[in-house]
Amino acid sequence: MARVLFINGGSEGHVNPTIGVVKELISRGEEVVYFTIEAYRERMEKTGAIVRTFDGQQFIKAFVSGGRDYLLERVNGLLLTADIVIPSVLEQIKGEYFDYIIHDSLFGCGRLLAQILKLPAINSCTSFAQTEESFNHLMQHFFLNVPAEIVQPIYDTFHRLTIRLQEKYDVKIASPYEVFCNPASLTIVYTTREFQPYGEEFDHTYQFVGPSIFSRLTHEDFDMEAIKGKRPIYISLGTIFNQALDFYKLCLEALVNTEHTIVMSVGDRTQITALGAIPENFIVKRYVPQMDVLQSAKLFITHGGMNSTNEGLYYGVPLIILPQSADQPIIAERVVSRGAGISLQMQTLTANQLHETVDHVLSLPSFERAAANLRESFRESGGYHYAVDAIFEFKTQHHLHG
Repeated sequence: MARVLFINGGSEGHVNPTIGVVKELISRGEEVVYFTIEAYRERMEKTGAIVRTFDGQQFIKAFVSGGRDYLLERVNGLLLTADIVIPSVLEQIKGEYFDYIIHDSLFGCGRLLAQILKLPAINSCTSFAQTEESFNHLMQHFFLNVPAEIVQPIYDTFHRLTIRLQEKYDVKIASPYEVFCNPASLTIVYTTREFQPYGEEFDHTYQFVGPSIFSRLTHEDFDMEAIKGKRPIYISLGTIFNQALDFYKLCLEALVNTEHTIVMSVGDRTQITALGAIPENFIVKRYVPQMDVLQSAKLFITHGGMNSTNEGLYYGVPLIILPQSADQPIIAERVVSRGAGISLQMQTLTANQLHETVDHVLSLPSFERAAANLRESFRESGGYHYAVDAIFEFKTQHHLHG
């Protein structure tokens, strides 16, 4: 049995794909100490992991203080989280021994902690992977196309932060790529090589395991009987971009009095009463057991986050995507290019346009066929079982026989 230190941030999209991996590691005899924020304690404790937390609000505050407009500002934000995460982790594991570390690709200063603790490292990548070359291309674009008076202070901040962290923690930070992508000698990516943009450019150190689908908490307040035998349309904007009262009202207007049963999840920041009268063909809840509903859904209207997209396609459901930010436009483009859905712009969306797009996707069998093809490739890719096979192979290579 080996002891594993798992470092993650605090968001659904980064935590959920790791649930199955952690449970599988533990079932194969590993002991996992898992760092995240308090909101995910219960979820991760159910896997059998020892859960420890750092301050999620301080973490977000530090990250956002780096700036949001440019990629290098986000890199600086991640560097600013180091003083939240690193001392907290080191304090809580004092005197303990670990065989290896698994860290999130984006959050949690994983690469720095691996250096400080001198541990073999595995990178858990819950979005599309990025090669150093493609990342540097984005950085080059920033340096060449953004005015120098904007670029220089952001770069100066990056330089200052890296020097300070290198001196404080005795670590090396060679590039913004290292901070943003946390590369390691094994990277587990929760999609398929075919769905990953430029998938052929990634070498054998990247293991594309497909979606890590693992049943999550059940929601007792959702009556699955209400959709039994029906093929509902499911609407959800995920957990971050779901404060969208106008959009939910637009959905009611677009699909009222249609023959479709609609299940709509609005999250905890939208008052359902603010939507007014709910049409008879709608079931509106704050939380919906997404994977349970997707198993019978005929269409998924989504923001296009990696988790939601993976889950929709894992069950062969065509998508209408309304990308909001981050990697969602790229994910939407991949879905559209594979013929499994349509992408719409939230800013210009009308009720009529949504109604017509729903009719269009449901009337053409090609969308369902394309989604079914992706479902097959996603299911054949192995998921969390294959991820753990790759981790055990990594242990053998590094002579970690704990």
